[in-house]
Amino acid sequence: MLSRFGHRKRRRQRLRNPERTRRVLLQAAFREVYRTGFQSAGLDTILAATGVTKGALYYHFGSKDGLGYAIVEEVVANFHRDRWLVPLQRSDDKDPIDALIRIVRAMSTRPRDIKGGCPLVNLAQEMSPLDEQFRRRLERIFQAWQTAVAAALRRGQSQGTVRRDLVPEEAANFLIAMVEGYQVLAKNAQDVNVWKAGMRNIAGWLNSLRAPRRTPGVKVR
Repeated sequence: MLSRFGHRKRRRQRLRNPERTRRVLLQAAFREVYRTGFQSAGLDTILAATGVTKGALYYHFGSKDGLGYAIVEEVVANFHRDRWLVPLQRSDDKDPIDALIRIVRAMSTRPRDIKGGCPLVNLAQEMSPLDEQFRRRLERIFQAWQTAVAAALRRGQSQGTVRRDLVPEEAANFLIAMVEGYQVLAKNAQDVNVWKAGMRNIAGWLNSLRAPRRTPGVKVR
């Protein structure tokens, strides 16, 4: 255990590094919100976990709502950017169906993540009906996700690897609905096998979006 002097020293170090203090508060707040939901998340619990004063929290975020908005914009949005948008951008010259299947298969099957569910959906279900500022911030994440998937599918159509009859925006929305729906089902069942089955079904559906292979000498109408 840290001595009283050790705690004071750690606190002085945070005060000299406001960016680190803000980052520590944000991560602790995200963990608490993920565990209990935003409305039940206690500021005292967050402060106790970080050793930061309430004054410092209000200095950086202004209010509990401000802290919640920062969680959405800086933690949840970055999480989805790193999981979906960045891998799709890196696969610009490759088959987008393969890229999407890889992303889905790389998603966590850890029991603690199945238990907690998707942070984006958790907050959307809890806060979108209650707070318009939350709803708009969450909507931007969904829109960026849909836009990235639709762009990848459209690129596949131009490359001849994705079916021409597909409407990319609709297919992107359906993919998001499947991913989030299976995560909700797995969270409710508290069963990782529900999510694993979902991953297989999503991969199967994605494979169905591939353009038919052309047989030499046969025209595809």
